[in-house]
Amino acid sequence: MEKTSKTQTNLSGYNNSWYQPGSFVKRSLWFVISRLFVNTYLPVPMSVKRTVLKLFGARIGKNVVIKPKVNIKYPWFLVINDATWIGENVWIDNLTMVTLGANVSLSQGSLLLTGNHDYTSSTFDLIVKPITIENGAWIGAKATVCPGVTVKSHAVLTVNSVATKDMEAYGIYQGNPAKLIKERNITR
Repeated sequence: MEKTSKTQTNLSGYNNSWYQPGSFVKRSLWFVISRLFVNTYLPVPMSVKRTVLKLFGARIGKNVVIKPKVNIKYPWFLVINDATWIGENVWIDNLTMVTLGANVSLSQGSLLLTGNHDYTSSTFDLIVKPITIENGAWIGAKATVCPGVTVKSHAVLTVNSVATKDMEAYGIYQGNPAKLIKERNITR
């Protein structure tokens, strides 16, 4: 590949002071509390997990399932609608809003990633974009949803795939980057 630019990366110029996700005290308190009640293998009842998340600003519907060792960056940037399942070792890296519709399934080890860096900037500037996962969608084990993506109603992101663009309703997506491979037909 031919070089087209003489500018080089300068990480010493990195500055994300514009990004203020909450006070230091709030973030620190969440870090400790989440390790005790949410991001743990301790057998904490789901009702306690939901209550703790609500106390920190998450909006959570009825019958939400939260398995062990779920990592949620900032619950005040999280909406989870009714009957959604969040599997073991899911990481919701929500630097900004993540909205999960009803009956969404996030399988084990899946990653919702709302932040990235601008590789065209010499200072590698932080970029944050929300994620929306609509009703009935399924994110497979160890799959990743990238910043700014909307996973539309009942779409499926298969195991270990990476969604870099919006996914159409009832589409089944696979690969890195994920591509539409077929339509989801729910028969029962």
